[in-house]
Amino acid sequence: MSAAFAVKSTETRSSPPPAAQAARSDLAIDCKIDKLFYGDFLAVRDSHVPIEKGKIVGFIGPSGCGKSTVLRSLNRMNDLIPSFRFEGHVHFMGQDIYARNVDPVVVRRHIGMVFQQPNPFSMSIYDNVAFGLRLNRFKGNLDERVEHALRRAALWDEVKDKLKNNGLSLSGGQQQRLCIARAIATEPTVLLMDEPCSALDPIATRRVEELMLELKKDYTIAIVTHNMQQAQRVADVTAFFSVDISQGGRTGYLVEMGPTEQIFNDPREQLTKQYISGQFS
Repeated sequence: MSAAFAVKSTETRSSPPPAAQAARSDLAIDCKIDKLFYGDFLAVRDSHVPIEKGKIVGFIGPSGCGKSTVLRSLNRMNDLIPSFRFEGHVHFMGQDIYARNVDPVVVRRHIGMVFQQPNPFSMSIYDNVAFGLRLNRFKGNLDERVEHALRRAALWDEVKDKLKNNGLSLSGGQQQRLCIARAIATEPTVLLMDEPCSALDPIATRRVEELMLELKKDYTIAIVTHNMQQAQRVADVTAFFSVDISQGGRTGYLVEMGPTEQIFNDPREQLTKQYISGQFS
């Protein structure tokens, strides 16, 4: 990610920032949250979440532990909440996306997101996929890019003869794959997925999981899931978050992060063992 990519204005840097110089070459995102607030509420603390290129990273943990908050921090979606305040850094390709001169809209073009509930726009299937491309003034062949995105989302064969139909006419699973197609049409580097299967039936869930494994060939993926079996099926790395209630509030924090097999079969932390074994949820 170059300085020209990140800055809002026409200012330039004569040399890369220190963070870029020190960046690990294997990381797509290096997220270090010291403190994350909504107003006076401390939502997340002390969480360092490095995300390796070409991997699927799963975020697991009990409700209220900050999984989705951390995920939304990775492309500045939390900025849409007026009381949000962030202390720490998120380095994307070595550059801090929270730097003063970074445009969050541009960040989201390169770090896409798929939400818990399928949210296609009330427009045609074609226009849903083309939406971000048009917004970003794409100059290439729109038909080819739409078809490519729908093929990558394993949806083309199901919709190729009804591209003018409203996206809301699709089934729940198809709608979620349409949202994935819309997200990848602009060819982001990273794809964030916030419980993308929670509203889907088991068959549709399996299709989306298979799609994630296929997309991993070209994208780095971070996924929040309440389904530990899903994390075991798709995630290369798993981050376990929990909730600190010692000060009378509910503050999420990272307990442990490592290869998925190690987290589930040989966790280092007692709290992780208790969660994995179902002693609390």
